[in-house]
Amino acid sequence: MSKQISSFPGSFFSRMMTAALAGLIWLGTTHSAVAVTNDEKAQTAVHMLDYVSVDYPTFVQDGTVLNPDEYEEQLEFATQSATLLGELPATPQQPQLLAQAAQLQALIKAKKEGAEVAAAANNLRLAVIQAYKLTVTPKDVPDLNRGAQLFGATCAACHGATGHGDGPLAKGLEPEPSNFHDEDRMRMRSIYGLYNTITLGVSGTPMQPYSQLPENDRWSLAFYVSTLRANPEQQAQGESLWQQGTGKHEFSSLKDLVMHAPAEIEVKGAGLGTVQTYLTAHPEAIRSAAPSPLVVTRSKLAETLQAYEKGDRDSARQLAISAYLEGFELVENSLNNVDKDLRSEVEREMMDLRAAIAKGVSPEALSAQIDSITKLLDAADEKLGSGSLSGTTAFISSLLILLREGLEAILVLAALSAFISKTGRRDALPYFHLGWIFAILLGGVTWYVASYLLTISGAGREMTEGITALVASAMLLYVGYWLHSKSHAHAWQKFISTQVTAALDKRTWWAIAGLSFLAVYRELFEVILFYEALWAQTGSNGQTAVIAGIVTAAVLLAILTWVILKYSVRLPLGKFFAATAGLLALLAVIFAGNGIAALQEAGVLTADRINFITVPLLGIFPTIQTLAAQGIALALVFAGMLATRSQEKH
Repeated sequence: MSKQISSFPGSFFSRMMTAALAGLIWLGTTHSAVAVTNDEKAQTAVHMLDYVSVDYPTFVQDGTVLNPDEYEEQLEFATQSATLLGELPATPQQPQLLAQAAQLQALIKAKKEGAEVAAAANNLRLAVIQAYKLTVTPKDVPDLNRGAQLFGATCAACHGATGHGDGPLAKGLEPEPSNFHDEDRMRMRSIYGLYNTITLGVSGTPMQPYSQLPENDRWSLAFYVSTLRANPEQQAQGESLWQQGTGKHEFSSLKDLVMHAPAEIEVKGAGLGTVQTYLTAHPEAIRSAAPSPLVVTRSKLAETLQAYEKGDRDSARQLAISAYLEGFELVENSLNNVDKDLRSEVEREMMDLRAAIAKGVSPEALSAQIDSITKLLDAADEKLGSGSLSGTTAFISSLLILLREGLEAILVLAALSAFISKTGRRDALPYFHLGWIFAILLGGVTWYVASYLLTISGAGREMTEGITALVASAMLLYVGYWLHSKSHAHAWQKFISTQVTAALDKRTWWAIAGLSFLAVYRELFEVILFYEALWAQTGSNGQTAVIAGIVTAAVLLAILTWVILKYSVRLPLGKFFAATAGLLALLAVIFAGNGIAALQEAGVLTADRINFITVPLLGIFPTIQTLAAQGIALALVFAGMLATRSQEKH
């Protein structure tokens, strides 16, 4: 970073930013070979608004313009921001954004106080980020050691080894490179503002864009630069306050930390600025203090009520869904092991809450329902120990998660493997193995993505589970019908004598490969995400118990697989085919119910609850939609049986 990352002194920075903006607008409005993406336009608008919020108060005070040139350039920044926002794709929020941009220009023209203009610019900046879903949060905890290495390699030549603006190339530069120890200016700069400058650079100056650096490197560099102004005493004081609970609400995520400048945070409460100083140097403290799933549920329920009271039923419904998916669902396995009835009651009440929102009950009635759910969550907190799970609970949860989820996959794989062995069709083995091996590889990718790149939302998780379950159900019905059609000696002899056509042969084997894949990946996907949640709920002793549970479950699954394969191969051919077809039909019915239930939890399908039993192991849930799906699957099974008998008669 050969010149300045941020906080460019007055006129030089303003002139260079104006040149950069002019260049960007020219690139966006001509047929240049360089294309400016919508994301780049939005990022640039955010970049300009960030600087308006920082620099305007310096040039206009008490209604008096202290520097006319700088004042005009601040107005130009606001105007160009509005222009860029007008060129972005239409969204429901765009009219409001343009109105805010016009208001910002009006405030600047009226020479309003710096605090008012800075607040308007910051509010618009945050609104743009939300409307166009710009990247504002590191995907992983930034590495400040890496940031220090990057600073030494790219920034120290101008800014100096310690960031005082006294590097060997600084001599003769006009103005001098920024001093990152300048308290007055650095307290006005957010980490996101620094990240944005590192990413976009400043056209026409030695400050080039560093977009070629990996995203996390840019965040690490921005974090490191933000720490340079702090001294050890401030960080120690901030650590003490953080451990006492100060700032836990204000800094519940890395996004909260990077989006607000120290000056914004300081006015929100005593000690928060010092806590931010500590967290900037130790961002891992935020990740380790992430709220528990039940805390997330309570927070989302409170937001649900607020949205509903404002008349925004759509948002209230989405928040109610998130309250379950992003919170409670992550602990339901653990709660199920200690109080199954309580787990069922919470699920039922949260489903009723979504139904109440859809019906449009009064805000008072909805508030009463949420209060009832909150009391149940309190009881769940007590059952789970209000913190880290005990070693016994962690072991049982770990054991049952893998045993339950793995059993369905084992049943499908064992049936397919025994079928291939029984028929002697070794040409099907590559298809069979291709399916489950690819599922394991994709499961590894899923684990990496969920752990290191992004957080898979609850809705995304349920959508994946629901769709794969329904596809697997359809394929189970197909393969089950095929097997049942060969369960009679006459049909099997005919199949053997003709060996079927190549096309039918290939279609059947690819169906087996697909089933092998879906059976493993669907369960593996769910297992990965549930184990991540379980791991986060346990302490060091509990994590040892989780591993022990995984090992025990794996051993039990291996034994079950051996037993199933041993005794299935001994069955006579006709009975084996009939038994396998029956097993696959049963699994198809189970998957149909589970698939619909998952889509209901994701909010894709409505859930009309009726008075009926709940048996999750069999995919039975007391809603019209899940039971209807299972009824259809059963009807198809019986239709297939009748069709097979009809063919046998002929």
